[in-house]
Amino acid sequence: MKKTFTINISGIIFHIDEDAYSKLNSYLGSIKNHFTNLDGREEIISDIESRIAEILQTKLSDSKQVIVIEDINEVIAIMGQPSDFSDDDEEPVKSRTNYSYQQTGYKRLYRDPENKMIGGVAGGIGAYLHIDPLWIRILFIIALFTTIGG
Repeated sequence: MKKTFTINISGIIFHIDEDAYSKLNSYLGSIKNHFTNLDGREEIISDIESRIAEILQTKLSDSKQVIVIEDINEVIAIMGQPSDFSDDDEEPVKSRTNYSYQQTGYKRLYRDPENKMIGGVAGGIGAYLHIDPLWIRILFIIALFTTIGG
């Protein structure tokens, strides 16, 4: 008979045997060590713990109430080792530093609810043409009076 522990991961309580507890504890410790110098460390670790809790919940059923070491091995296989995280973490930093913005030239005509008088159509056309919506409204009024008589 093995000793069991009651643990709390992301607000979810699990019963876990002694071997699985020590393996999970060392895995979480290595994750915490991996993210020691990173900004937002607590949020990343919290997200990882939440994902581990989700995976462990799928392992439990009415007939199985205790997490065993095989379950922890499956979690580690799904999540990966902390050394696997380093490749994913470094690439976005590099891409952010070398990122250049190019406008595609595709412009979209839309209603502008922030500059609307009646329906926002003149505001949307003004935003599309990069001019004041007042000029579009004046053109609409002129067009209204010139087309009535013709």
